Amino acid sequence: MKNYSVIFFLAIFSSCASIKKHNEQRASCIPPEQLKEDVDFAYSKLQQMHPQLYWYIPKKELEHKFDSLKQTITEPLTPLQFYFKLQPVIAGIREGHLSLRIPRKKFTKREYKRLEHQKGMFSRFEYYIKGDQMYIIENRDSIEHIKPGTEILSINNVPVSEYIKKYRSLISSDGDNTTFYPYFLKDLFFNFYTAENGFGSKATLETLYQGEKKTYTLTREIKTDSDLEKDKEMKKKTQEKKLNDYVAASNSYNRSFKFLDQDSTIAYIKVKSFSREYSDEFYKKTFARINEAKAPYLIIDVRNNYGGSLYEINNLYSYLAEAPFTLIKPSQLTSRTAPLRTNYFRKSNPLEYALKSIAYPSYFFAQTFSTYKKDGKVFYKMKADKPTKPNKAAFHGKVFVLINGGSFSASSIITAKLKNDKRAILVGEETGGANDGTVAGFYSYQKLPNSEIRFPIGLLLVQPNISFSDSRRGVVPDVTVTESMQDIIDKKDPQLDWIKNEIAKEKENKGQY
Repeated sequence: MKNYSVIFFLAIFSSCASIKKHNEQRASCIPPEQLKEDVDFAYSKLQQMHPQLYWYIPKKELEHKFDSLKQTITEPLTPLQFYFKLQPVIAGIREGHLSLRIPRKKFTKREYKRLEHQKGMFSRFEYYIKGDQMYIIENRDSIEHIKPGTEILSINNVPVSEYIKKYRSLISSDGDNTTFYPYFLKDLFFNFYTAENGFGSKATLETLYQGEKKTYTLTREIKTDSDLEKDKEMKKKTQEKKLNDYVAASNSYNRSFKFLDQDSTIAYIKVKSFSREYSDEFYKKTFARINEAKAPYLIIDVRNNYGGSLYEINNLYSYLAEAPFTLIKPSQLTSRTAPLRTNYFRKSNPLEYALKSIAYPSYFFAQTFSTYKKDGKVFYKMKADKPTKPNKAAFHGKVFVLINGGSFSASSIITAKLKNDKRAILVGEETGGANDGTVAGFYSYQKLPNSEIRFPIGLLLVQPNISFSDSRRGVVPDVTVTESMQDIIDKKDPQLDWIKNEIAKEKENKGQY
């Protein structure tokens, strides 16, 4: 027992020392020559590992961007300052999964627990970004009675438009797509803001609503006992929460299903993230209910779904396919050793490290034999690039799919495939993810040697098994229906309404015969 106590004490001490060292390094200034070394390191790793580096940007243009960046580094910078210089160049590669990690301050367990006992300041609102303007569209706790539709002009006397321009340059989209930015930026805005300004205890907002300017002071309130009890309750896993993949942080489900009408003719599946968690059971039960009801219509909603598991979308497609299908083309790598660069021991504590060491030979051979060479190129074996039979419970009715600029990665893969196969009618706006695929799959987690900024690099070129558009854009809907800020505030859904109206017309026409 004493030995375990010593190990526990050493682990805690080591963790505290590591946090202190990280925060000291984050605050230190790094000489220009070392920062330039980091720029060269980042580019060299991209050349080694990224299978489609010059997809959207010519090699000469990218080299010019890196060279120009190095010329601007003339004085020492902190890792965060350096991040704000390097990340726009990485974003200029225009590959949505490719991004440096923000060098954040780390918290001790005591600091983290204190934050857990406080309510957020900015996270209690929902936001909408249009151009260089930011609006509050939902005020869940009626804080200061700020009304939905209120524009935030400044935070602590700094214009929000300045932040938006700065932070937008940090976001990577796929190719020439533009619909992705407002969705992703509204979700990441305060990640950037707090990395830059810290977790303050209060903030002053200057706002504008219906021509009237007002100033509000937000504070980080202490949670009540009932709030803490509610948090505990939200974290409890019930069977329903497991099946629908409950996310306590947002108090919402990743997957949900319902019928939109009393006679169960319109089935509706909402997927906010292809997380794979309990997805097999969810789709099995859901399509059993749809078949039992003999529903002729199915709506699948992947709006604001940033992607996730290829396994899940391949499984979902098997419930929609009317013939054997292959979801994706063979996934290309830069080399046969690329799968071994995925940082197998990453984030392992001493015990996990020991266990992983024992399993490493099996991992090594599994990854090595998962690659093959064809026509001088290296590919990685995946289930989704093999023919798949339709599920026995597959749906054979009419399928509509809702998409928008927040539909990214795996959401774009499956919608591009559905459109190509003419298996669904896509409604909404162009997806944020590219029509012709992306680079992701799994990652090599690099660390820049001097600034110590983390740099995950996708290793697989993942493309839907379709005839490519070569458009450098997202998946374009069959029917374009836009959603305004006022629609969101008024809880209206013109995109879903279009589908419901179309179904109503079909039912009426069928009834005439």
